[in-house]
Parts: sequence; structure tokens; C-alpha cells
Amino acid sequence: MKMTFHKLVIGASMAIGMSALATVPAQAGTLTGATIGGTAADDYYVYDSDAKNTFKVEKPSANDVQKVLSGNAASPTGNVELRASSEGKDFDFTKNTTLTGTIGGKTLTLSSLTSDDWFGVGQKTTKYGSTNLANTWFNQALNSYGISDSTFTLLAKYSYTKESLFDSFLKNGGFERFSDPNISYVNQDDTSGLISIGLAGHYNAATLITPSLGLPINLSSLLPSLLQASEIVKYTYDGKTDYLYSFKATESGLVEKGDTKSHSGNYEVTIKGVVPPAAVPEPSIILGLLGVAGVFVTQRKFKKVSI
Repeated sequence: MKMTFHKLVIGASMAIGMSALATVPAQAGTLTGATIGGTAADDYYVYDSDAKNTFKVEKPSANDVQKVLSGNAASPTGNVELRASSEGKDFDFTKNTTLTGTIGGKTLTLSSLTSDDWFGVGQKTTKYGSTNLANTWFNQALNSYGISDSTFTLLAKYSYTKESLFDSFLKNGGFERFSDPNISYVNQDDTSGLISIGLAGHYNAATLITPSLGLPINLSSLLPSLLQASEIVKYTYDGKTDYLYSFKATESGLVEKGDTKSHSGNYEVTIKGVVPPAAVPEPSIILGLLGVAGVFVTQRKFKKVSI
């Protein structure tokens, strides 16, 4: 009867130990070791938050950069703005600012955009109809807003075409304006490997887009009143470089304290990441299994002594 009882105890202990191993929850990995670099490594802002407003951190440290990347889609926090001077006078569109860190054991670099990214290597400008990111993004933006041929039929009466709107957007610094992404978080699902990146922006970007198109006020009504568009971020991960952007935002619950407009929208973009290595079991679980092993050793010694 005693032997049966011992077997039951050992069996139960094993079951508990193995169950604990099997039920270690999947963790959401975050970007670690975040550093700022690029050919314009000093051109960035760090915005912290107080759950209501975001506000610029003066003389930010590496810890400040890491701290503001701690949010998620449900609760975005502060952000890091790359190439913060993109809307300034005499802006050098050939330089970039990067944010680099490690996530799931892989290096991820996020970058602002340059004229090379938008127009092609060595190109300082572009034309409507060219094969490049500028044209691809511009047409996707129009399609996402439902601006159809019928709209341009109306605009044509006033001599406005897709080409003229594109030229105005280009001339008015529209592409520069969307080249300075504000990174609010970088997280990874340890089960699927999916990497989620939050881009802080205007929930309604109409005040950014409409003036850049050069439309007079009386024609601006032909465009939707709600225009959503994230800034574009360039990424390099696991040997691949590409661009991410979104035309759909959720309300962040935050607003920049100075202008009361910025950072009100959260645009989430994703990368199909590599599934991270399996997590090491918690020390308490390992100790529990060692305890079970100890029971077996003790039991074997007990049998030898009893013979």
C-alpha cells in the first residue's frame, strides 16, 4: 500500500511538472538594445507620454528611446520620430535616420526615407507615371480614399488631373512630409513570429494631404473629410529590405501637447518575422522537475536498503 502511495505521489509530481512545461505561456517579444544611427543620426525626437499627451523629451538618452517603445496597438505610448527635420527649410533629402535593435534574436532596422527610396537611386525628383515608390504610394492613397475617375471628371473642369495633383504634392514637399516615421512600438508574437510596428500619426491627415495637393478650398470638398495615411517606414530584417505604410488608423487616445493634433492616430504595420527560439522554462519549473528526479533517486535507495 505504501508503494502504491509513493507511485501515486511520483506520478502526480511528474504530471504537474510536465504540465507546467507544456503551459508556459507564449510571450510577446519586444525590440531591445535600441540605438539611433544613419547618415543623419542626430536628427530625431523622442516623445514620452502621460496617458493623455505626448511631449518632447529634451536631450534624450538611450534609456528614453527604449522606454517609449513599450506600448502596443491597444495602448500606444510615446514614440521616436526619425528624420525630424523633414519639413524644415533646406532639408537634405539624401540622408536618413535609423532605429536599430534586436527582436526574437534577429536584427531589425527601421529607417526614414530619402529621395532614393521614393524616386529611384540617384533621382532627385520624379514624374507622374514613373515606376517607383512615389507613384505606387500616391495611387494607392487615392484608391484608399475612394477618389475615382468620376471625381477627376469633376476636377478636370477646373484643369486638375492626377498628374497635376501629383506634381503639386511633389512640389509642396508632400513626400518629405511623409518620410519621417514616428515609431511607437515594435512587438513580436513568439508563436507566429509576426512583428507589429506602431506608427504614430494624425488620425485625420487631411490637414497634411489636402494643402499639399494644391486644391483651392472650394474644391477640397470633393475629397473625403477623413483622410488617413501613415508616414512610411523602411525596414531591413533577415536579409530583406522593404517599405511599410497604412491608410487605416485607430485612435491612440493621445495627442501631442504642443500642436494638439499629432500622434492622435495609431497605424499598425506588420512584418512576417522568423519564429523565435522556444523560450527556456522558468527556473521554478526546472527546480520542480529536479525535485521529482530527487524523489526517484530517494525511492531507489530506499528499495536497496529494504532488501
